[in-house]
Amino acid sequence: MLNESQIQDSARRHHEAEKSRLPMRAYSLAHPDMTIEDGYAVQAAWMKIKEAEGRKVIGRKVGLTSRAMQEAMKINEPDFGTLLDDMLFENGATIPASDFIDPRLEVEITFVLKDDLFGDNLSVEDVLAATDYVVPSLELIAARSHRVDPETGYTRKVWDTISDNAANAGIIVGETRLKPDEIDLRWTGAILYRNGIVEETGLGAGILDHPARGIIWLAKRFAPHGIKLDAGQYIMSGSFTRPVIAKAGDHFKADFGPMGTVELSFS
Repeated sequence: MLNESQIQDSARRHHEAEKSRLPMRAYSLAHPDMTIEDGYAVQAAWMKIKEAEGRKVIGRKVGLTSRAMQEAMKINEPDFGTLLDDMLFENGATIPASDFIDPRLEVEITFVLKDDLFGDNLSVEDVLAATDYVVPSLELIAARSHRVDPETGYTRKVWDTISDNAANAGIIVGETRLKPDEIDLRWTGAILYRNGIVEETGLGAGILDHPARGIIWLAKRFAPHGIKLDAGQYIMSGSFTRPVIAKAGDHFKADFGPMGTVELSFS
């Protein structure tokens, strides 16, 4: 496991990598005894650096909710990251691809709570009752550490991804707000277009059989630490499509049918 000095060192390296747009080497390459809990400790330390610079927490994200992604990362549970105010982009925005290291997009259903959620024994019904509305969204992901080390070919581990704020770099939210009882979230789908070509499709059931189960997992993960999910924050329930690479000049559109559309362009 990492000691406190190493945790702080890794957090600083991630922060510097993001600012310089130059990826760092995966920390586990030099510290093969890293654990998932080490990854979360690094993530928390990095978020404290950002908060000290004036950033504010606006929500949470759940990742790796599909079996395919869990198998690819060799784990059997999702992961989570933190959303900050400078990660929120307007629907239809154009942003520089060069601001991010290896940017990619995923399709998500995002919950906005009207009541705090806390506990390790919540049900789908509990989550839906605490939800003010759901919105269509895109998650922008990036890699502050090399996915594959250019010198050694070493592939970063899941604790490296968790250290990297679960790869989160942004959230783009649509305008359509629906009450959770107005739509069947398991059968809510989306078509992701890149430059007018369909790249991905999926259903909400791809998120642990119901998007609300992503929220349940997160609340359960936080409960032993006395942390709740706060009313008014964005809670991204997890992607039900694979990540699609984004480059300068690309235009993305996610069509959620009755939930509306979300668009983002890269300059």
